[in-house]
Amino acid sequence: MRYEDYIANLASLAVTVANAGSAGGLTGVDAELFDEHHVVPPDDDELARLLPDLRRALVAVATAADPEAVNRLLDRYPPRLRVSAHDGLPHLHHADNGEAGLPWLGRCCAAGLAHIACGVPDVTIGRCQAAGCERFFVDRSRNRSRRFCSNTCASRTTVAAYRRRRSADSRSDSSGVSG
Repeated sequence: MRYEDYIANLASLAVTVANAGSAGGLTGVDAELFDEHHVVPPDDDELARLLPDLRRALVAVATAADPEAVNRLLDRYPPRLRVSAHDGLPHLHHADNGEAGLPWLGRCCAAGLAHIACGVPDVTIGRCQAAGCERFFVDRSRNRSRRFCSNTCASRTTVAAYRRRRSADSRSDSSGVSG
């Protein structure tokens, strides 16, 4: 596993937890990370203690703002670096296998976001630009140009822009101005 892939997995975990607001929304790679490291996900009451700091750190990374929010997350959940080769290739882990869910999650998210804030290549965090959507996403596209968290938000934005243009066109046609 490339180290950037591991950091992208940690970023995806942070984004999924922040967007869902609960541990119940974990599926796929995010759920596998907990299983693979012998960690029971935190319950929603525990997670509520992490979410405000996690969301502030995600905003800071997504907007390239002052990294102080990431530093606060690192202060609350300091990483415990370990070299692991559980998948055959040595790479850094940021928390102990089998650790309690909340500290494990906090350490992993804090470390992943710190790496991204410092420019780990191939991993970018963005915030959806659709009106009314505040979800985050991990952008691993070639040119880091992704603007929306999902196709749904992209389509909704495209349709709204089309309707605004049509409405503006029909108003100019009805005003008697010819082109």
